[in-house]
Amino acid sequence: MTDLSRILWSSLMLLAATIPTGRAAEHQSLTIGTIQFPSTLNPNIEAMAAKSYVLGLALRPFTVYDADWKLICLLCTQLPSIENGLAAPVDLPDGKKGIDLTYTIRADASWGDGVPVTTADVLFTYKVGRDPKSAIENAELYRRIIGIDAHDDKTFTMHFDKLTFDYAAINDFIPLSAHIERDAFADPTQYRLRTHYNTDPANPGLYNGPYVLKEVSSGSHILLEPNPHWTGPPPHFRQITVRAIENTAALEANLLSGSVDMIAGEVGLPLDEALAFEKRHGTDYQVIYKPGLAYEHVDINLDRSALADRRVREALILGIDRAAITRSLFAGREPVADSFMNPLDAGYTDAVPHYGYDPARAQALLEEAGFHAAANGGRRNANGQELSFELMTTAGNRSRELVEQVLQSQWRKIGVEVKLKNEPARVLFGETLRHRRFDLAMYAWISSPENVPRSILRSDEIPSEANAFAGQNIAGFNNAEMDRLIDALEVELDRNKRNTLWAEAQRLYATELPSLPLYFRSDAFILPKWLTGLHPTGNQYPTTLWVTDWAASP
Repeated sequence: MTDLSRILWSSLMLLAATIPTGRAAEHQSLTIGTIQFPSTLNPNIEAMAAKSYVLGLALRPFTVYDADWKLICLLCTQLPSIENGLAAPVDLPDGKKGIDLTYTIRADASWGDGVPVTTADVLFTYKVGRDPKSAIENAELYRRIIGIDAHDDKTFTMHFDKLTFDYAAINDFIPLSAHIERDAFADPTQYRLRTHYNTDPANPGLYNGPYVLKEVSSGSHILLEPNPHWTGPPPHFRQITVRAIENTAALEANLLSGSVDMIAGEVGLPLDEALAFEKRHGTDYQVIYKPGLAYEHVDINLDRSALADRRVREALILGIDRAAITRSLFAGREPVADSFMNPLDAGYTDAVPHYGYDPARAQALLEEAGFHAAANGGRRNANGQELSFELMTTAGNRSRELVEQVLQSQWRKIGVEVKLKNEPARVLFGETLRHRRFDLAMYAWISSPENVPRSILRSDEIPSEANAFAGQNIAGFNNAEMDRLIDALEVELDRNKRNTLWAEAQRLYATELPSLPLYFRSDAFILPKWLTGLHPTGNQYPTTLWVTDWAASP
């Protein structure tokens, strides 16, 4: 170890030692280390894994996918189906098929201040989601719901304008506490800023899960304690602290010092660092690896003139050796991606364009695109435009930063200059990507099983001032054929026909390359040996949703 390395390691250990431990001797408290801090805690604004992880402890959606990738009820009592009569297909005036879905809220569901969860909350959430100025993330879901009838305080029927293959999944309809949030919505244009999840996040009336938030220190930690009005299975821990340490080396040091008890797999150490950690300290911890539906990629801002040329995008992917990256960094455990759909998922096809490492072909494509070799080793077009981009990712993620450096080096060999500019996750996702202020951005999409990519690939989901920057199609992919395939996928009930549509969508994506596929991620859960009951899901729904199963072994 060099002198510089010793100094750095000593500094990290000193930093860890100054943070009070969250673990009681009897394991009645639990401190969880994560690599990100949420940019907002409002469940319906911005999609961010760190937020989902925290809210999994404190909020219950109506429906989610579990660790077996089965759709289940959490806040509702029974999934509607055509067979049980709670789902009723209907003919709509335009000749299309819709469906009416009836749900019943659990009779014992209450907010953390003792107010029951009722259909008043459902109707208020619908009002917020329907307002185009509210900045709600999945606005398309609320557009599809053409009305809600409340039959009583606990039962309601949603009227949908489409009969989709996953009709019972209302996962993104997460109820808001009407009696708390109503005043914040007085001016919908300001709701994103005035929501009590931002201004008063420790208000217990915002939460209906087994825990409520007691303290929120922005960028640092979130403290949770049991919800006194929770009537489900009692949680084991009297206190849970989720501590954000936005540097993976410091996160590991905090684990070793005992300042955190575990590292969350969903927002924790990348696989390469977890593998190295297990070699050094694996006998002292449980280390669980879970392959799943996390897709690491580089999004491309298609509004940048050079990147709008498909030949440039193809050159970029041909200019990187993705197989070598996953082989050398991840021991081959993270397979190279050729499209957005994971081989573990239904509808996956291998019949798509494959791009191996071919720098000669990459350079030829750049020449065709008009970017010719310059004396400085870079490339310029006839107008003098230099082929130069900024590449961004989440600051402090040592693995991503290493991959960035590899990409930068390999792209330099084909004449593409890349500058690295990283930001904390809460800034990158909360501001920069949301407003599309980037050239290239490396991060992951985490999805549910057979998740139709409407929000990330359909043209009307491009974030803009007109939609309050609520869409997730940050690449700006505007393709009529992809729009058609997405619309067709959602309403195709026949599995074989749907697989055909899935294959077409994957081929189109791999041909047009609105993003550069890198690899499919595995998450590493580093847990204390005394913790039981935690089962990784491998999908976008975090383990924290089942925190009442967690316990300390005797």
